[in-house]
Amino acid sequence: MADEIIEAIERYGLSKRSRNRTLFSRIGVVGCGKEGSFIAATVALKGIEVVFYEPCSETIDNAFERIEKKLNKKIENWGLTENEKKAVMSRIQGTSDFQKFESCDFVIEAIRYESNTGERRVQQRKDVFKQLEAVLSEKAIIASNVATVVVTELASELKNQERCIGLHFLTNVPDSNIIEVVRGLNTSDQTYEKVCQFAKALSQEYVSVAESSGLISIRMFLIQLNEACGILMEGIASVESIDRVLMVGFGHRQGVFRTADQMGIEKIVKLLDNLYDEYGNIKYKPSPILLRLFRARHYGVNTGKGFYNYDALGNVIK
Repeated sequence: MADEIIEAIERYGLSKRSRNRTLFSRIGVVGCGKEGSFIAATVALKGIEVVFYEPCSETIDNAFERIEKKLNKKIENWGLTENEKKAVMSRIQGTSDFQKFESCDFVIEAIRYESNTGERRVQQRKDVFKQLEAVLSEKAIIASNVATVVVTELASELKNQERCIGLHFLTNVPDSNIIEVVRGLNTSDQTYEKVCQFAKALSQEYVSVAESSGLISIRMFLIQLNEACGILMEGIASVESIDRVLMVGFGHRQGVFRTADQMGIEKIVKLLDNLYDEYGNIKYKPSPILLRLFRARHYGVNTGKGFYNYDALGNVIK
């Protein structure tokens, strides 16, 4: 009689023992506002566990609402089912304790800008980097979703600066599917290569961008927006007509003014101020139209008024 063949049950996925750990099995997000919730939803949709930080139970609940709204839009557009949505939500955890990031392979800081002033909160972001370094393993990557903030500055007080890197998700453009990857002065090749693999895992294209204020996307968009405001001020065309030319003529998914309203006029004015301080070029001075909207607190979608008027669901009122 032949000997009985005994095989380890782990091979059949019934136990976690001896199972190889994937490169990115658990991702952290610090700050789950507009940008952070986009990142959390995008990551969880790819089957990766996510834990996000917000300071209290109320802001955690608000973050879950934002994530759920994003997933509901996918359901409305036949890109997701209710059961798939439940599976995605089950992979996302909210916390007010930095210790929960201990098992993360990669944490992305995505602190929202100050809502009234558009301030970048650089010192707060630096403090977050320090807190993350205290709880993460030495191999874990620390990143920031940067636009005009320089990641080298954020990492300047850390012991292991080579594992710090910048990312920029284009969260205000639907289905943009591209990430700007920003190497800091001390970012290692290994960290950069891992983040490129992360972008691929999210089915996102990526471009390598030298560390600079504004990167590619912000500098190109803001100059275009300032020029569009100039055309509007001269009475050459209406808001709707300018956006229409960009969408139909140049293939933009949405016009420059719609994008500005989604980003938030308060943030845009501050971004332009930051770029003007950095480069000293007049092309980065905020248009008088932007300043007028900013002073009137017509920030866009969030306030219901900007270049367009919006209903409670963020749809343009025609």
